[in-house]
Amino acid sequence: MAGVNSYLQVEGLTKSFGDLVLFSDLTFGIAEGQRVGLIARNGAGKSTLLGILAGIEGRDSGSVVFRRDLKVGYLAQTPHYDGNKTVRDVCCRHAEELRVTQILTQLKIADFDQPIGQLSGGQLKRVALADVLAHNPDLLMLDEPTNHLDLEMVEWLEGWLQRSTLSLLMVTHDRYFLNRVCSEIWELDRQGLQAYKGNYSHYLEKKQERTDALNAEITKANNLYRTELDWMRRMPQARGHKARYREEAFYELEKVAKQRVLTANVQLDMKGRYIGNKIFEADHLYKRFADRVILDDFNYVFARYEKMGIIGNNGTGKSTFVKLLLGLEQPDGGRIDVGETVRFGYYSQEGMTFDEQQKVIDVVTDIAESIDLGDGNRITAMQMLQRFLFTPEKQHSYVYRLSGGERRRLYLCTVLMHNPNFLILDEPTNDLDIVTLQILEDYLQHFKGCLITVSHDRYFMDKIVGHLLVFNGNGDIRDFPGNYTEYRGWLDARKQRQKQQDTPARNKGETQKKVRMNERRKLSFKERQELERLEQEIGQLEQEKKQLEAQLCGATIDVQEITRMSKRLPLLEEELDEKSMRWLELSEMEG
Repeated sequence: MAGVNSYLQVEGLTKSFGDLVLFSDLTFGIAEGQRVGLIARNGAGKSTLLGILAGIEGRDSGSVVFRRDLKVGYLAQTPHYDGNKTVRDVCCRHAEELRVTQILTQLKIADFDQPIGQLSGGQLKRVALADVLAHNPDLLMLDEPTNHLDLEMVEWLEGWLQRSTLSLLMVTHDRYFLNRVCSEIWELDRQGLQAYKGNYSHYLEKKQERTDALNAEITKANNLYRTELDWMRRMPQARGHKARYREEAFYELEKVAKQRVLTANVQLDMKGRYIGNKIFEADHLYKRFADRVILDDFNYVFARYEKMGIIGNNGTGKSTFVKLLLGLEQPDGGRIDVGETVRFGYYSQEGMTFDEQQKVIDVVTDIAESIDLGDGNRITAMQMLQRFLFTPEKQHSYVYRLSGGERRRLYLCTVLMHNPNFLILDEPTNDLDIVTLQILEDYLQHFKGCLITVSHDRYFMDKIVGHLLVFNGNGDIRDFPGNYTEYRGWLDARKQRQKQQDTPARNKGETQKKVRMNERRKLSFKERQELERLEQEIGQLEQEKKQLEAQLCGATIDVQEITRMSKRLPLLEEELDEKSMRWLELSEMEG
């Protein structure tokens, strides 16, 4: 896996904890220019592997050799510093102060003399990032770098890494981040390492091909195994040379046949508790902490089966809003009226508390012995845990032996065990592996209830939510009718238009009036005509697209017509996107 100019070479690396083998006899290398995303299920050993490479974790056997003059940077999943030291103390130990200042400023850290112990989780992660980036490493190892970062900072880091020339080994569950930053995906699975050239999207294709091929091999081996097992039972003990050769081949066949068939999708279907038409109404809400305004005359009526995403920078009040809704915080003014049938399920960053000496299965059975799936079907607590990827062995293990990601997975399981009809998820993707995220996403897409999720995971938001509440700070909250990618496209287009419009004014030295994003104005007569025209045109374009796609799937058209349609389709999609963005802008202005 390493090129000509090798930065790192690992040979025969093995690590276990008691009878649990994380990985065995790993051999790999990283060369100059390689950008690797390391993925695996929680508990498979991703963080442990990075810790071994960083020299802070021991190994059972094997060698780890870096190039002699190599500068290596390592960001731990949970950074630890002396709480009495200042930001400046931490970041300026071995780096040029000007470079540190530039990076800290870009990461929105302004007070360099603030003690580390006073920082929030998001601030601490940004300081740790500045610390590692300021040293200008040749090889950068990052363990979940986007955890506790808001979307603005995630996108800043993404851009910084795209522009840099350093080599990278990174553990992350952020699939857009993987796609845009990494050119290789390594999967830690079944105690070994499988490499895939290409980004995350390419990995998904190749992984499915590999899974299909392996499953076909297992099925074929099982069919042959039954025949050979019958022969083994019938043959006498004293066998000739050919028989012994066949016997040895039988045991090799048995190893293949007894492998588990891999399933790409684990479905989590649960009966949703009935929820009435009245969900909640926020009526003239006010909330502030000292000079920081969270809500300023906020009004909202939540609809049945609504799926809302909440985004905004850290400190703008996203989590406070959720706690107000749940009654964990009280508003300074106004009221929240929650419907009688609403049963909340709340997944928070602070809510994960377990008895360390309790077994995993007991944590779940303390809530319920079984769960109603509807239509008279039930599953046991053990089956529920299996759907959350806890093997029977892991279910009878103690909580203190779980990894951070496994604890998150168990916590999520306990929230859903209560069978809520209104889920509130505050940063649910932190520390969850990609497989668990796929299970959760599938569940939420089919969830027969209401959902509010606060998240910086753009991929997750795009798949789940129907609209966004954008928290801009100082009580400025805007409702956007679309997912995150649509919002980002609208925002970029808006900034570009403003830039073009503002250029002449700036050249004349005129000052521009700042317009808050949630301020409304009435559409002009011409704009209202444009909005109505766009609605008709979008409907016509969508109908044309549907017809083209149906015709291309048919078998009655000639080659020339297929060529014409294939050329028309991307132009049609581009026109549809452009008109949809303009429609969103006008409809948002109309309020």
